[in-house]
Amino acid sequence: MTKKESDFEQMVREHKSTVYTVCYMFSKDTDEVNDLFQEVLINLWKGFDGFRGESKVDTWIWRIALNTCISDDRKKKRRGEHVPLEMAADLYTDTDEDTKQIRQLYARINKLGIMDRALVLLWLENLSYEEIGAIAGISAKNVSVKLVRIKQQLMKMSDNQEC
Repeated sequence: MTKKESDFEQMVREHKSTVYTVCYMFSKDTDEVNDLFQEVLINLWKGFDGFRGESKVDTWIWRIALNTCISDDRKKKRRGEHVPLEMAADLYTDTDEDTKQIRQLYARINKLGIMDRALVLLWLENLSYEEIGAIAGISAKNVSVKLVRIKQQLMKMSDNQEC
């Protein structure tokens, strides 16, 4: 194994939960999440030599993962609805109140636009507004304003829509 391969493998090992979190936010289908995960890894590998360290590694990974998932989401919309042929297992059988609330929150978040969904994901990961701004390519102040508006949207959904 070359040094580059070893370094890449170490980076993936350290940040795989970040990549998986982003992929999961854009799809709940296990196969699709795995496909997105692989696509993100491919894009990380393609850009690995070009990473110059001008930002933190995790900021770079967030940006690659989000851009990959956003691009895939746009492609899906152009292709049309994907209907799974088989439903082998119900992954959402847990019925306690906390689980219901979490599912309801994610259902509402998934109704947001792509960039709003990405901002919420980063915020839920407890990243600072500065870090979110660096990943999204906007100012920290703009992140703050957008998150306030997104929270208002989510609250309106809870008052007006059943998820």
